[in-house]
Amino acid sequence: MWSLLMSLSLSFANTPDNITLTNLDGDTIPASTFEGKSILFVNVASRCGYTSQYAGLQDLYEKYKESGLIVVGVPCNQFGGQEPGSPEDIKNFCSNKYGVTFPILEKQAVNGNNRSELYQKLIGESGDVRWNFEKFLVSANGEVVARFPSNVSPTDAKLIGAIESLKSTK
Repeated sequence: MWSLLMSLSLSFANTPDNITLTNLDGDTIPASTFEGKSILFVNVASRCGYTSQYAGLQDLYEKYKESGLIVVGVPCNQFGGQEPGSPEDIKNFCSNKYGVTFPILEKQAVNGNNRSELYQKLIGESGDVRWNFEKFLVSANGEVVARFPSNVSPTDAKLIGAIESLKSTK
């Protein structure tokens, strides 16, 4: 079963262990942005077979943001060099092609010795990210509650169900 339940404690407005998150412009995202919210972290890439999931992620964000879900894209170039662009390239691509309005972080490594601090905490002991568009759902109380592989689309009933279950526990 790919939706892995984990008990990883998170803090500081739902970011693991006071990790500072930085957007594509190099600006720190205020912790208040995430306070009391559930977060869907997704490692993204603009030249991947799953790139069209940006549209579904934007739809999820629009549908659930008022009820406390934030989608956060995390560009990564570790899988087939599918995110080679500069921050400006990534921002323009996401905005122009998919109308993305959810936060996009600076490019990060999700695996290996240079794995970002965020992904160290998201993954815990659950194993490496396998490909672009893998999803980690973090509850408003800061717990990683589910992990979904790349082939689980933003419209998949399992993902929607997990999001809905978090909404009902508020």
